[in-house]
Amino acid sequence: MQKILIVEDERDIADLIGFNLQRAGYEVLKAHDGIAGTEIALRDRPDLIVLDIMLPGRDGYAVFRELRRDPRSVNIPVIMLTARAQTEDRIQGLETGADDYLTKPFSPKELLLRIQAVLKRSEVAPGAVEFTHGPFRFDKNALKFYLDNEPVDLTSTEFKLLLYLCERSGKPQDRNDLLRTVWGYSDEVHSRTLDTHMKRLRQKLGIHGTLVETIRNVGYCVGSVTA
Repeated sequence: MQKILIVEDERDIADLIGFNLQRAGYEVLKAHDGIAGTEIALRDRPDLIVLDIMLPGRDGYAVFRELRRDPRSVNIPVIMLTARAQTEDRIQGLETGADDYLTKPFSPKELLLRIQAVLKRSEVAPGAVEFTHGPFRFDKNALKFYLDNEPVDLTSTEFKLLLYLCERSGKPQDRNDLLRTVWGYSDEVHSRTLDTHMKRLRQKLGIHGTLVETIRNVGYCVGSVTA
C-alpha cells in the first residue's frame, strides 16, 4: 500500500483528501503545519506528499526546500496545493522543482488522477536496472544519477526527463511529447517550466551540460556520444 502525506492546515480539506485517498487504497498520513509535515516526511518517507503552500510554522516553499536538501526525502515526489491561482504562482511552484501544482478549489477526483500520474512516472522503469550514456549513469531502481561516477542530486522529474532524452540520444524530442511523458500535461505553464528544468539540469551537469541541446522550434535532444 502506497503511503501519502497530506500537509494541509485546513483540517476539513485534509480530511476530504484523506477520505478519497483511503477509498482509493492509499495509506494516509496528515500534518497541519510545516514543521510537523517536515518531521513526518523525514521519519516515515511517504511515496508522495501533497503540500499546501500557506502553512503555519513553516510555509510550503520552505518545507519543500528542506526536503530537497535531505537525502532521505530528496526523491519524494511533491504536489503543491494552494489557493494561489495566478499563472505566475503556478509557474513559481513548478519551477521550484515540484512535480505538479493544483489550485483550490479543486476536484478530489482530479487530485487523485494527478497523484496517480505522478506516482506512475516515479515508478521503476521496466528492463535494465542501470542505463549509461557517456558520462551519465542512471540507477533506475534507486532513482540515483551519477555523473562521471559521482552522485548528483536530481529530482524525480529531472531524473525522468534526462533519462528519457538519453534513451533516445541523437533524436530530437518534441516539446509536447516531453511534457506529456514527464508531466502528463502539455499546457503553457508546464511548457515554461520545461525550459526551467532544462536550465537547472544543464547547471547540475556542469561541463557536460552541452550534451543537452536545444532544437529550435522542436524541443530538446541529448547528443550521441562515442565510446
